Amino acid sequence: MLKKALLTGMTALLSFSLIACQSGEKANTDSKSDDGKKQTLQVAALESAYGKDMWTKVVDAYQKENPNVKVELTVDKNLEEVISPNMKAGNYPDVVLLATGRKLALTETLIKDKALEDISDVLDMKVYGEDVKVKDKLVPGFTDTLATNPYNDGKTYMAPMFYSPTGLFYNAALLKEKGWEVPKTWDEMWALGEKAKKEGISLFTYPTTGYFDAFMYSLLLEAGGPDFYNKAMRYEDGIWESPEATKVFEIVGELAKYTEPTTVANANDKDFTKNQQLILDNKALFMPNGTWVVGEMKDAPRADGFEWGMTSLPAITDGGDRYAFTFFEQMWIPSQAKNKDAAKEFISFVYSDKAASIFAESGAVQPIQGMSSKLSGDNKLFYSIYDNGAKAGMGGFAATDAVEGVSMADTLFRTIDSIVSGDKSVKEWQKAVEKASDQLRPALK
Repeated sequence: MLKKALLTGMTALLSFSLIACQSGEKANTDSKSDDGKKQTLQVAALESAYGKDMWTKVVDAYQKENPNVKVELTVDKNLEEVISPNMKAGNYPDVVLLATGRKLALTETLIKDKALEDISDVLDMKVYGEDVKVKDKLVPGFTDTLATNPYNDGKTYMAPMFYSPTGLFYNAALLKEKGWEVPKTWDEMWALGEKAKKEGISLFTYPTTGYFDAFMYSLLLEAGGPDFYNKAMRYEDGIWESPEATKVFEIVGELAKYTEPTTVANANDKDFTKNQQLILDNKALFMPNGTWVVGEMKDAPRADGFEWGMTSLPAITDGGDRYAFTFFEQMWIPSQAKNKDAAKEFISFVYSDKAASIFAESGAVQPIQGMSSKLSGDNKLFYSIYDNGAKAGMGGFAATDAVEGVSMADTLFRTIDSIVSGDKSVKEWQKAVEKASDQLRPALK
């Protein structure tokens, strides 16, 4: 279950001013250590559904471009477990590709500890080997969110990497066969749920409750718009008890009634693909997911004629805004890295046409202008969701100091299993989220 990557920057939802340090045109100055020997650069990257070969190819390409640097590459599915012991011993990688939102929360820990290097100047650097600045290649909006500027201080600490639109995935062939329309509003969704029930098909399933982050973010945006969303992300007093938030909780409560009965039992890191399989077997109509699901399920059996479909969340009101949240992975430099200048040069290279095409061959799409037009097949469909009326959402909760026993992710998302199983009421859930928000507000960075 390898989540995260996110957005076509159509709308920068958390648009904070970006103050790029003007230290920039370093990108094409080859790095050498002081004694003239090759400089060693430690690069650590998560092995996700995209595989590890693309990293080897990108590093090889970079070493050809910059022969003065020797890259030592670490790629692992459990990257945190590999690099954390070395970091505790004071040996930090120079560049790390590891997104927020993972269970071990290593990136979040470094954010809380103010242990990431300010990389605002990379945006003003020229892409290594090219005559264009990094900021001019990026899709607008990707460096204007709490996902890259976690302290809301006008500085960028994390570089946006592979992005993945999220939404509701379904079997387009099944809907065509039944003559069912993709719901445009939640009222239409409930009507379809009743139709499907008569045919022995559930309306909804989800891999694990972790997949409700993008879902809830999109729903919050639909309910109250960007200003409301930003207030929720910054724990404003009373925000989770507002009419807009109440509508969000009620929609999820209603959706729980239409959720396939085996979902909760399999909604864990070991069995989550069984829930995804429900879509391929026509036992459930919709599930929240991201573009990575196609690769994840590529060898799974499926109904005859199965055809992936993807839609944004239905609108709350007829003609209302529809959102598809975008996850994106982040690349960063630990503040204790030994080779920061060389690390910044490498980060500039990952936005080069050469690197971007290597990544794209493995299905890893970066927020580089013009990339979506180079895609084909399912990815062409998925990445065009924002061309078809959906608005893009980005950026999650603001960074806070740790508050013992309080986790917004646990309270807001993981409680949904208990809502579906009936162990908790929607009102109890809403009250718990407001309480967690109250506890986190004083700890805001």
